[in-house]
Amino acid sequence: MTEPQIEITADLVRDLLQEQHPDLAGLTVREVAGGWGNQMWRLGDDLAVRMPRTEGAPDLLRKECRWLPVLAPRLPLPVPAPVRAGEPSARFPKPWTVMTWVHGEPLDRTVISRAEHAADALAGFLKALHVEAPGDAPAIADRGAHPGKYTDGFDYFFRAVDDLGALADGVRAVWEDAVAAPAWQGPPVWVHGDLHPANVVVVDGTLAGVIDFGDLFAGDPAWDLAAAWVLLPEGAAARFFAAYGDADEAAVRRARGLAALKGLFLMLMGQNGDRGLPGGKPAWGPAGRAALQRVVRDGSV
Repeated sequence: MTEPQIEITADLVRDLLQEQHPDLAGLTVREVAGGWGNQMWRLGDDLAVRMPRTEGAPDLLRKECRWLPVLAPRLPLPVPAPVRAGEPSARFPKPWTVMTWVHGEPLDRTVISRAEHAADALAGFLKALHVEAPGDAPAIADRGAHPGKYTDGFDYFFRAVDDLGALADGVRAVWEDAVAAPAWQGPPVWVHGDLHPANVVVVDGTLAGVIDFGDLFAGDPAWDLAAAWVLLPEGAAARFFAAYGDADEAAVRRARGLAALKGLFLMLMGQNGDRGLPGGKPAWGPAGRAALQRVVRDGSV
């Protein structure tokens, strides 16, 4: 966590901008609710300042600044783009960034009402993202491999989540089917790695942007294909996979299991809301349960 003696305030953000990027210091600074590793401040209408507040956040910011300019030009939905780098200083001893603001409402605070349009938009985005990654693309320790390597994590989430009720047997069956599915045989591709309702934005009832690429890695695309159930309304997964086009049966099986894993994680974060971070994540629990309901009910893909 951020050092206790450092309170990240609007005044601190303004002072840092004045010291390092004075041409931006006159823009309005407004705190943005949410965030996880970073505290975010809206800067004017089109920019955002991201201030790390967890130990690992600076490395994730550096990764975004390195790779988003490479990926963004070919992606069909808006994503954050680095604008300025903030250097560690006596006032704030960590790097920070100024990024473009992706307009829209996070999905954990709204709903997708245009399901077919959103399914097509998500498929187009992921098809453009999921190309072979270069040899120096980042790896990540806690995701990216075959679901079978994460059974201990699944079991922990499964036991820790309160009141799965009638969903329990179905969730377990979906996970076991994913573990039994053949592994990804292609080259590692670019994967967002953390597609959940707080990391996409919605405008006019449909998907309008993707944010937070801190977990970007090269690996199995099934980790992103899980978003068909984690993000989209019930019944939209078939439309998504038809539009995406390149997912075989094994990939769909792995993706369903990983969607179950993500749904359990979201439920756990909802019931253990704050996890030491301001504001908590009260909307994540219902989002996780809804994702699990879709995963269990939707066996038609």
